[in-house]
Amino acid sequence: MNRQAPGAAAARDLMKHPKILIADDESAITTGLAAILEDAGYAVDVVADGQKALDKLSAERYGVVLADLKMPKLDGLALLRELQLRDIPTECIIITGQASVDSAVQAMQQGAYDYIEKPLNAEKLNRLKALIPKALDKYQVQQKNRELSSKLEGLTHYGELTGQSESMRSVYQVIEAVAPSTASVLILGESGTGKELVARALHTKSDRSKGPFFALNCAALPKEILENELFGHEKGAFTGSTNEKAGAFEMSSGGTIFLDEMAEMPTDIQVKLLRALETRQIRRLGGKKEINVDIRIVAATNKNLQKAIADGELREDLYYRLAVVEIDLPPLRERADDIQLLANEFLGRFAQQNGKSITGFEDQAWEWIISYHWPGNVRELKNALERAVIMSRGSTITASDIIPRHLRAGGEMPAALTIPVGATAAEARQQLVLRTYASTSGDVVRTGKVLGLTDAEVRTELLTMLQVAGEAPARPAPVVTASAPAPRPEPAPPAPAARSSKRPDPAPPARAAKKPTARKGR
Repeated sequence: MNRQAPGAAAARDLMKHPKILIADDESAITTGLAAILEDAGYAVDVVADGQKALDKLSAERYGVVLADLKMPKLDGLALLRELQLRDIPTECIIITGQASVDSAVQAMQQGAYDYIEKPLNAEKLNRLKALIPKALDKYQVQQKNRELSSKLEGLTHYGELTGQSESMRSVYQVIEAVAPSTASVLILGESGTGKELVARALHTKSDRSKGPFFALNCAALPKEILENELFGHEKGAFTGSTNEKAGAFEMSSGGTIFLDEMAEMPTDIQVKLLRALETRQIRRLGGKKEINVDIRIVAATNKNLQKAIADGELREDLYYRLAVVEIDLPPLRERADDIQLLANEFLGRFAQQNGKSITGFEDQAWEWIISYHWPGNVRELKNALERAVIMSRGSTITASDIIPRHLRAGGEMPAALTIPVGATAAEARQQLVLRTYASTSGDVVRTGKVLGLTDAEVRTELLTMLQVAGEAPARPAPVVTASAPAPRPEPAPPAPAARSSKRPDPAPPARAAKKPTARKGR
């Protein structure tokens, strides 16, 4: 049954709230409850059993379902389980008799929003009317998150950032959520991961996008110059200051200041920064008057901040002021899904800049790019691709073009291999093969000997990685660490005559194409 709320005011309210579904086989309860909720401005549908409720919820969207714990065909607990199995978005409030309170509590443990006991007297109806707006708020927040996730699904670029891995989509989602606010943001990540690009995305997506974006590297400037750059100075404030100068706070008023490597800032300047954040006022060096500023601070660092606080290098009160929201950027080695997309993008960019017609990568070059651990992250990959394009003399990038000389000479890889909890044995084996292959500078024979595999098995693992790169979603931390075997010194190769007595290496599996296509990106 579907009842319409009377009156123009109620009609306006109906447009603002998702619908409510009542599932109960007692018509006296459903009739009275529906009338009360409709008078409160909600659109209400009523069904008499759990199966009809499930059918309704599968066909239409309801913000809240009020489900009787005991009803025909499908009881409240069974309905709740079906909603979760089918991933149907709604908030469930269980209606129960006093004798079934334990079951209602069990329903809450399984995901129900809340429960309310029969009989529905005035006190309990008032509680229900207070619960429903909160449940609807939760539903609408989760609905927005689902819509955002759907919007970001398949996205390869976000602002100036590139990446399609699960970890980068999580970063995009945080940016999308926090950008419209005025909250300070702290970006954490290793050098070269793109922290300034995240800061620019936050600025671009915010209401301050038409204002200035001012980036300042706190580690690159001596203390006196950094203080002057931040706060400015008055004429005569120090020897040689013949003119007044506005600092970053004044110049970026109405916009965003990005403080890179903020943990390197001297502690006495941190005190002034903290005051500016709290009062929204600054005083120039040598000045006497307070200047009002309207700024948003986005800070970044690659340091361990808890250690910096413990060592007295970073004020704890400043940390809490800056870290209202934290964004943790993953290193490139944890974004295997993005490496091919990034490599292809940089290849196209630098080939165009250098006036070269380069169409892709040779297989051995791809194998090295995917298996290398990239300690310098995206910055190192970008520099490697620019060098490779400049050095290339053909239409494709070869392994000798892309692999730096010091690694070709036998540079070592880290002895530790990080494997996410939940990874399959096949995935762990594949990562071990890739890392060992990179540590042997792309020598298939040596890789096989180190790992106790045949050359064909090594090639199969590498080709599988090329074919499925970008398909597997990123797995969440926690992680476990395994040790990759260090390459053993190789004896001198046997004389050519000795080779003829050995079984020849099996040919590598046929490849469909020279140039793999990335399915996911940076």
